[in-house]
Amino acid sequence: MITRSLIELIFSAASIERWNDHPHPVTFTELGKQAHKMIIAWVIARYEGEAGGAATDWTALIEGGIFEFLHRVVLTDIKPPVFHRLMQDPIQRTRLNSWVADKLAPDLERLSPDFASRFRDYFIDEAPLSPERKCLRAAHYLATKWEFDFVLHWSDTRSMFGLKQTRDEISRQINEHRDLRAVDEMLAARELPDREMGLWGFVSLVGQLGFQKRWAQTPRIPQTSVLGHLLFVAVMAYFISMELGACPRRRYNNFFGGLLHDLPEVLTRDIVSPVKNSVEGLDDLIREYEKHAMEERILPLLPEGWRDEIRYFTSDEFKNKIRVRGVPVLLDKDMDEEWDRDEADPLDGRIIEACDKLAAYIEASHSIRLGLASQALADGKRNIYGRFGRSVISGYPMGQLFDYFW
Repeated sequence: MITRSLIELIFSAASIERWNDHPHPVTFTELGKQAHKMIIAWVIARYEGEAGGAATDWTALIEGGIFEFLHRVVLTDIKPPVFHRLMQDPIQRTRLNSWVADKLAPDLERLSPDFASRFRDYFIDEAPLSPERKCLRAAHYLATKWEFDFVLHWSDTRSMFGLKQTRDEISRQINEHRDLRAVDEMLAARELPDREMGLWGFVSLVGQLGFQKRWAQTPRIPQTSVLGHLLFVAVMAYFISMELGACPRRRYNNFFGGLLHDLPEVLTRDIVSPVKNSVEGLDDLIREYEKHAMEERILPLLPEGWRDEIRYFTSDEFKNKIRVRGVPVLLDKDMDEEWDRDEADPLDGRIIEACDKLAAYIEASHSIRLGLASQALADGKRNIYGRFGRSVISGYPMGQLFDYFW
């Protein structure tokens, strides 16, 4: 069972500001950073697998990313330099990790005792670094570097104490992962023209979703970005997939489908529903433009063999779908046991849509509870609950998650 407190912990990362002791042109949040990290980890893992490396255990990569995200949110009050220093001390590391596992145990055990056990083992086990953890670590530092480059641009290295040391430490950590071919290729492409940047261009473009605010023109607390929103949807879709006992490929598709479902908005921005629905045919026109822009500007940055998967995640993103002989087929019903197998490549678009609307519902509820209650938020909350407040999707009682925040 997904508890309210676990959902609130995930959402709280939208209020955790990063680089708050440095000049920065925008607000970077932990939720956005972790979303960017997971997209970069997907890029690195796919590239390494196709370049002759070991096949990726995608469940291990996804859950490792979720574990590290939850771990960091619990320890948010510890500044990164202090956090990393503590993690280097075996005794303090064990104590701190055990404390985090104990703190999260009530929520994670209600979600899944096995998941809670895997969380504890992930931080307590001192086994050699797995390929998946190495991908996650490299992605962590690349996402940090992407943010820090903006901070550095707005800072005076002569007057900001410790800035050069931070820059050098990030560079040192990234250089330790240059044996990963994707990392080396991305770093080498940073100074190339946009259309020649390849993977780094894709990673940089995705990062720009962190600049786009949701609920455009509607004041809220906290402000949330499209990038951070993607991780919330992905994690919730994964947890629901676990509760449904979904096959590994279905869990993979629901996580990364949730993580990438708004990718076209990097080119069109988050257009609110009242605007899209105000003129007949406008929503279809926007979708056609998004499809064209994806083909022209985003997909050419990725290897050709990856593009069909991105299309699978971003086209008809809220429709249930499978593949039949490699061709996507939309389903007009809930996913059932017939299609819950890796060979069918199932994706629960309806679950991703419900998680997308749950995020908006929580954003509205949270802001209203804190006293910033515009008519747009009240109307949005009411309309979303009207659609999903009593919903059951593929046998999962989605409505109970909305009831938490009524």
